[in-house]
Amino acid sequence: MLQKKQHPTSNSAHAQKKGAQLNGFLTKEGDASGVHQLASLLVELDSCDEASQILCADTLYQMDRVEEAHKILLVALSRNPQSSPILARLVLLQLKKGFLYDSNQLLKKVIKIGDTSCLLPIMDIFKDEDRKLMQTHCHSRAISILKNKQGESYIKGAVAYLSFAIIAAGGYAEDSLLTRARCYGHLGQKKTAIFDFNAILKEDPGNAQALSGRGFIYLALNQQKEAVQDLISALRTDAGVVIPAILSLKPEAQVLITEWLLEYCRRALTDLPKEQTLKDLIVIGGSLIKIKKEDSRCHILYTDILMADGKCEEALAHLQKAFGQTVTDESANARLTMLQLKRRTIPRAAHTLSVLAQKDHRDLGFLLRLLEPKQRQSLSQASAQEGNALMKTQQYEKALGYYSLAILTSNSHPRYLRQRAACLMQLKEYGKALQDMDQVIQKHESNSLKTRVEDHCSKGHLLLLTSEEEAAVQQYIEALQLGQSLALRSITNGPGRETLAKAFHRIAQHHLERHHYAGAWKTTAYGLLIDKDDTELKKLKTRIKREDSGCSVH
Repeated sequence: MLQKKQHPTSNSAHAQKKGAQLNGFLTKEGDASGVHQLASLLVELDSCDEASQILCADTLYQMDRVEEAHKILLVALSRNPQSSPILARLVLLQLKKGFLYDSNQLLKKVIKIGDTSCLLPIMDIFKDEDRKLMQTHCHSRAISILKNKQGESYIKGAVAYLSFAIIAAGGYAEDSLLTRARCYGHLGQKKTAIFDFNAILKEDPGNAQALSGRGFIYLALNQQKEAVQDLISALRTDAGVVIPAILSLKPEAQVLITEWLLEYCRRALTDLPKEQTLKDLIVIGGSLIKIKKEDSRCHILYTDILMADGKCEEALAHLQKAFGQTVTDESANARLTMLQLKRRTIPRAAHTLSVLAQKDHRDLGFLLRLLEPKQRQSLSQASAQEGNALMKTQQYEKALGYYSLAILTSNSHPRYLRQRAACLMQLKEYGKALQDMDQVIQKHESNSLKTRVEDHCSKGHLLLLTSEEEAAVQQYIEALQLGQSLALRSITNGPGRETLAKAFHRIAQHHLERHHYAGAWKTTAYGLLIDKDDTELKKLKTRIKREDSGCSVH
């Protein structure tokens, strides 16, 4: 013993090592009395050894000798007032004795020091009821701060209390993790917030609060796909929890969520969705009309979802409730027409739907897929007939809507595409007319020779009107190659042989200037087929022969 007193430093290190070993034995084996005797011996060897004093206090606590443990910790604290392990133990003992003020003051010191790791080894020693006491107190303290205080510093303080509560719970405390994740979100620590939400979802994948909370973080990060997936999963689990959470967000966040969910639903409805998808869409649509009840798009979407699910009567009832008995909104009126199609005549339905056809093809395309094949066919025929009648009276704008409806209901039948192209030509919308004629020519396999020739001539005429003469000339050459007499008859009707011959002359001359003699010769030859008396083309033909006398081009 005398020799050990001569070497206190060595003895202290030895005692700390032994203390750590005994502490591990205490938590594993639970032999508090035996460990206490050894810990007391270590304190006798070195009364300044903090680890031995803490170990002694822990064994006294486990033997329910709380007052003795308290005295030892106070002595140890007097030597080291900034010791987090001592402070944390005193917090629990004060809580156990009911001294809330004292425990709060001690907790504040631990938080100020910033060492939360000191709690981890203590949790293996504290009894379950005391751990629960500490968890509840720390969580309640955090909630009180968040309710009564504002500002970043107070949120950070609440985070510290919540961290203690989570540690006291053994690493998982749903309410504390949720609250801490939201605090991290407010502090801008988004990845840390996601980490807490993930911890909850690992234990409870269907937790609506964690799913929606993580979805809001993804929203702030502008990660649309992830945000939408989480919010849909949350709504599917418990819409009653998620909707109020969305309504509590800032208006701009609510708008963005609405737009993203609308976009998702519209995309899902592009093809008639499967049963499970429809169930999800009904939940989402029903939620959207609660989130943005003044937004007509949400009501129209919900109507579409019900229609896609075959709930037509329910869809009709919702539509009339949302818009009234007299529906003035064009999109809503189109749906009303679809729902009442069996009660209305086809021409009357065509009149309503033609207005929407001219404005929103995607929207109407979805509605038309809900019709039976015979209804679609009747609707396309009636629409085309009305379009033709309006063309005769030069009501081209109205005719355009009917032709568009005929195209949509017939899966882009070439006949209706030609009619719309002619209508667009009258409206001087040559670019759109060309798009229709391109579709027509792509479907030429089953058409007659006369039809194919006329289509190439029609496209050529449109190209002339857009000043694309070279491309126009190529279309007319193709028409002449298919059937010369048929092409000449079509050219005579428009734009006329003389006018077209001049265009051929300009293109042939352009080829010659670039020394493209074969192209110049071919264009001149076909130009003379159109107008054999055109003097300019004849002169050009002679010039080509002269300039390219060394080449055989004819």
